[in-house]
Amino acid sequence: MTTTVRNPHTPAGERILDTASALFYERGIRAVGVDLIADEAGTTKKTLYDRFGSKDELVAAYLARRAARWIAFLTDHLEQQAPEPGPRRVLAVVDALEERLREQDRGCAFVNAYAELGGTDHPGNAVIREDKRYMRALFVHLVDEAGIPDPEVVGAHVHLLYEGAIVARTAGGLDEAYDEARAAMTRLLVP
Repeated sequence: MTTTVRNPHTPAGERILDTASALFYERGIRAVGVDLIADEAGTTKKTLYDRFGSKDELVAAYLARRAARWIAFLTDHLEQQAPEPGPRRVLAVVDALEERLREQDRGCAFVNAYAELGGTDHPGNAVIREDKRYMRALFVHLVDEAGIPDPEVVGAHVHLLYEGAIVARTAGGLDEAYDEARAAMTRLLVP
């Protein structure tokens, strides 16, 4: 039995991933084909398949890289803006989200991807779910770190407010969604 070892971390692989990432976010996953990605990346479909195996795996790589970049951005933001445990550090996650999505008019890439991929066995769904689990666990940790009673429950509630704000701001067009989420979170964090 032979197996193919894929290595997307080549100059061509990085170009493909950069190009696909921009196209998937701007146009949607289903609307973007491998022909367009290869053409825009200045490569061939064969190279795309050699590096990623399939469009589905390329989508999963796009989402995984996006998750890693969000976590790095968020970690840096928290260390810079709210380094000490407490309610302010929990609320700073929404500040980071607002800053990150300010220039991204299509909102959360994970919510958008799930709208297209949900209910299927697409490998991108595992990445989306892991991002949501990570964020929930982060809120539980931050609430616990702040010394707020019942961190599992409060952190879960704060996470739901965070996720709701994302959808309300983008899909719902509610400009005040982040402010309203912060106000509701404050009621939970500072009784």
